[in-house]
Amino acid sequence: MRVFVTGASGWIGSATVDELLAAGHEVTGLGVHVRRGDLDDLASIRAGAEAAEAVIHLANKHDFTNPAASAAAERAAVQTIGDALAGTNRPFLLAAGVAGLTRGRPATEDDASPFHGPDSPRGGSENLALEFVDRSVHAVSLRFAPTVHGTGDHGFIAIIAAVAREKGVSGYPGDGTNRWAAVHRSDAARLVALGLAKAPAGARLHAVAEGGIPTRDIAEAIGRVFGLPVTSIAPDDVPGHFGWIGTFFGMDLAAMSTATRELLGWAPTGPTLIEDLDAGAYSARTPM
Repeated sequence: MRVFVTGASGWIGSATVDELLAAGHEVTGLGVHVRRGDLDDLASIRAGAEAAEAVIHLANKHDFTNPAASAAAERAAVQTIGDALAGTNRPFLLAAGVAGLTRGRPATEDDASPFHGPDSPRGGSENLALEFVDRSVHAVSLRFAPTVHGTGDHGFIAIIAAVAREKGVSGYPGDGTNRWAAVHRSDAARLVALGLAKAPAGARLHAVAEGGIPTRDIAEAIGRVFGLPVTSIAPDDVPGHFGWIGTFFGMDLAAMSTATRELLGWAPTGPTLIEDLDAGAYSARTPM
C-alpha cells in the first residue's frame, strides 16, 4: 500500500515508518520518498494525500507558547486530508491523545472526545476526522499516551527531567497521586501499523501500555537518575515551578487500552517508563 505519513521524521513518525516498511508498504514522507512541506503547506499535504492509498497524520506543531496557532494548523491539515480522501474509502489515521477525555477515572476507547470546533484543543481534529467516515473516508483515531518514551525522547518526560536539573529538586504535583499513561515508542509505532491493517472505520485506538503511573513515582525515578532530592510541589506553585509543562504534569491522564489490544492483537513488549528512566534513557543533559 502507498502510505503518506506526515511527521515522518518525528519521534513517533520515524519509528512508524520503519514498521510500515517492514510490513511491505511504500511510504512517502520526509526521509523516505521525500515530499517536502510542513503543516502550513496545505497544497503539499493535499497532493500527498491524493497520491496515496492511505494517510497517517502524525505531524503537529506542538507550540505550547501559541496553542491557538497549533490548533488552527492541525485543524486545517485534517480538513485538507479529509477533503482529499472523501469518497475513496481510503484509510486516514490521525494522532490524538487521551488528555481531557474523562475526569476521575481512566479513559477508554468508548469515551468520545469532548473537543469540538476550531477553538478547542488540537482544533477538535479527532472529531473532525471521524466526521469524514460519513463521507466515505476510513478514518481512525490514534490516541497516544501523554508520554511516548524511549532513548532519544525530547518530549514531556525529558522536559520534566530538565526542570528537575535546573531547580535542583525532582518535584511532583501535590501528593503525587495523579497518574500518567505511558507507552514505549516501539510499541506505539507497532500499534500504528496494526491500526492501518486492522482497525475499522471510526475506531478510537489507545496507544497505552501502562494505564497510570503516579507522578510521584516518575519524580522519584528522575531523582534517582540525577541524584536529586524529591519533593512535593504545592498545587498553587506548580505553574511557577514547572512552567508550561506543569499544566500537564498536574493532570490525571490515566487511560486503558483493553479494547485496542483485543481488536488488534497488540501486546506491548517495550520497557516501562520507570525502567527507561532507571536505565538512563533520559540521563543526557538535553537543553531546556
